[in-house]
Amino acid sequence: MPLLSLITFAPLVGVATILGLRLTARADDAKNINATKWIALVTTLATLALSVLLVARYNPNDWGFQFVEETPWFAGIAYRMGVDGISVLFVLLTAFLMPLCIAASWKTIETRIHEYMIAFLLLETLVIGVFCALDLVVFYVFFEFGLVPMFLIIGIWGGQRRIYAAFKFFLYTLLGSVLMLAAILFMIGTAHTSSIPELMNYHFSPAVQTWLWLAFFASFAVKMPMWPVHTWLPDAHVEAPTAGSVILAGILLKMGGYGLLRFSLPMFPDASHLFTPLIFAMSVIAVIYTSLVAFRQTDVKKLIAYSSVAHMGLVTMAIFSGNAQGVQGAIYQMLSHGVISGALFLCVGVIYDRMHTREIDFYGGLVNRMPWYAAVFMLFSMGNVGLPGTSGFVGEILSVVGAYKASTWTAILATTGVILSAVYMLTLYRRVVMGTITNPKLEAITDLENREIAIFTPLIVATLYLGVQPNAVFNLTAASVDHLVRVYQATTGG
Repeated sequence: MPLLSLITFAPLVGVATILGLRLTARADDAKNINATKWIALVTTLATLALSVLLVARYNPNDWGFQFVEETPWFAGIAYRMGVDGISVLFVLLTAFLMPLCIAASWKTIETRIHEYMIAFLLLETLVIGVFCALDLVVFYVFFEFGLVPMFLIIGIWGGQRRIYAAFKFFLYTLLGSVLMLAAILFMIGTAHTSSIPELMNYHFSPAVQTWLWLAFFASFAVKMPMWPVHTWLPDAHVEAPTAGSVILAGILLKMGGYGLLRFSLPMFPDASHLFTPLIFAMSVIAVIYTSLVAFRQTDVKKLIAYSSVAHMGLVTMAIFSGNAQGVQGAIYQMLSHGVISGALFLCVGVIYDRMHTREIDFYGGLVNRMPWYAAVFMLFSMGNVGLPGTSGFVGEILSVVGAYKASTWTAILATTGVILSAVYMLTLYRRVVMGTITNPKLEAITDLENREIAIFTPLIVATLYLGVQPNAVFNLTAASVDHLVRVYQATTGG
């Protein structure tokens, strides 16, 4: 059974169904709109069920690619799909967050609902395709076309400056991807194959690796995003609808880190080793600088957006540490950040839907009117800080340990980011939730609804479970990570 293709293209069944419904009934009919929402939700839940089946059938003892599918396409390029321990959990993360995004948009999106649901379903197909692709061209197609639905989500359903934010997001990411396309064409012409597994075993000369590494890095650095090409992210987050921010932080940023693990380390090991000091420097600046910037924000969403940049700085530092602890920590941090940052943006969405503002000074004393919300927000704030017992702790401690083995000063400086994250998150929590209500407009605010509790429950379970059972991830990733690190260190002499 072509399980990966089923998972990847299952959302398109929902797209076709919604389009059929859209053509056969009035678009503004209430029953039609409600049916569209249910179709999108059921489709994403079916995709999640297939992803759980994929993980259940995955053999953790095999470091190679599994569930491989290969069909000739054109000019020697083939439709190749497969997953290993590095990619399989990102497929599950994507499928896990999508139903929550659909549920979060149930009452908040009031215009062009058919198109909105179609955009999210298309985005799910394209993102899962990125994590499953085993051909350079197929990877690039999924990677690039993922820009389109996200561009539309921000540009149509975003805030007042949505057009500016959408174009900034699109142009930043497109510019880096053009360089990656040139590198892909060169690699295919040199190695005479577009197969990712074959290219992992092909040795490019060190001089060629340098240019190829820079071209791929230009794309992945923007996507993560790394300092100093991170400026599109706060604007995109602030203007995107709540579900758009969840997908942007929870999944799209991880495509950059996944690309570094899939291409930069295994295909260009000499160049990766050469540029490691540069990556360490950029990562430390990202962690410290964006944490300080986050502390000075007045918009809750923008603060969490800068927090994401800081956390991705830990990820890049851990990836290029070139050891098993660092790479495992980077993967765990990305998975954990996908859950926690998505939950934090949903927390912001809860109060924004009620008060229609994200200004920190507007709030204060929410614990008096929203005790359940205060408890949920506290849990995810602590997870973002890296409190032991939450998933954030495992990823951060492993990332720092991996970096310490590679560069003591890098680890020491990056650890200040852990302290700074506690400063800005606890300050945010104190100002928004604690104290007494001074704004009379907040007297009528209501606590979490049943729908919102249902959305947060799986995120709470995931955060706590991954915090106390990290082996659930490591058992799946260990073989692939150990093989990647072993080959990388053998090549670079690390």
